[in-house]
Amino acid sequence: MNARKLIIDCDPGIDDSLALMLAAASKELDLIGITTVSGNVPASMGAENALKILSMIGKPDVPVYIGEETPLVRDYVDAMDTHGMDGLGESGWPDAEGLTPNKDAVSFLIETLKTTPDVTILALGPMTNLAKVISRAPECLTNLTSLVSMGGSYKSHGNCSPVAEYNYWCDPDAAAEVFRAFSELPQLAGKKLHMIGLDVTRKIVLTPNLVEYMKRVNPQAGTRIEELTRFYFDFHWKQEKVIGCVINDPLAAAYLVDPSLCSGFDAYTQVETGGLCIGQTVVDAMNFYQKAPNSHILTQVDVRRFFLMFFERVLGVPQAESALVLDQILTAPPVFPHETMFQKGGEVR
Repeated sequence: MNARKLIIDCDPGIDDSLALMLAAASKELDLIGITTVSGNVPASMGAENALKILSMIGKPDVPVYIGEETPLVRDYVDAMDTHGMDGLGESGWPDAEGLTPNKDAVSFLIETLKTTPDVTILALGPMTNLAKVISRAPECLTNLTSLVSMGGSYKSHGNCSPVAEYNYWCDPDAAAEVFRAFSELPQLAGKKLHMIGLDVTRKIVLTPNLVEYMKRVNPQAGTRIEELTRFYFDFHWKQEKVIGCVINDPLAAAYLVDPSLCSGFDAYTQVETGGLCIGQTVVDAMNFYQKAPNSHILTQVDVRRFFLMFFERVLGVPQAESALVLDQILTAPPVFPHETMFQKGGEVR
């Protein structure tokens, strides 16, 4: 089987780290490099975190490059209140011995795209690096087979404002530029940005029962994931009063392995770059603008199949073995009070 040549552009980050674990364990993907960008944590810290993950999972040969430290226009606002001061849930994981990140992620992306056909990019953070690639060397995008971006939201509420998802809110100008490129650049003609937004990722909730199961079937990996996500659990309880945590980025990695996990529709999409709605993805689902679609917006996800894949790849548990337990755990999905309060006409208590 021919594995897809993959570069992951990310900002590790708790859920980025889980996505790296899943992607690295998937034979369908050939991880040829990781680039980092300032988002959840500064780009340099994200690179060190990526090396920690690669060292833990036995993939030290994957090169890591430090990318852009600041957004294109707006001031940088990190998400360390969500991911911890180390970006890894304050897990206290040691540095990766003998591994150091490379510099200049943008140059790495450009040179790789110029010399390597059929490259897929999985963007798990703000798209600052990708916007710089577009401005500096648009010709190299001919070799970009697919871009999958975890970001944005179609109908779900935002996670850092009423309407905006963090990755696009952090650098809205970069996101706007990348969506524009898929509309206007001849090198991207016929291609669409695949947007894995909050409409689908919010359904991927890691619960205490799932963590307990992971610890039982694979104590080492399960304990690592518990250490990584404990801070995330606390944040989600304080912010949304849900017992569990949304793990956005692993779904985007799983979608690369098996696109049938999610479904959606094609549309022309823009990103707001200022004002009250900064970072909002404006999805023209009704075709008001009469413009050719530049994006594929994912709106539905098979939660059960996602977790079967995650457990198989990251924990080494055959799907037939985990299916019965998953069916028990997933019969009562977590409730987000903020999503139901308007239906009941009351306040969140």
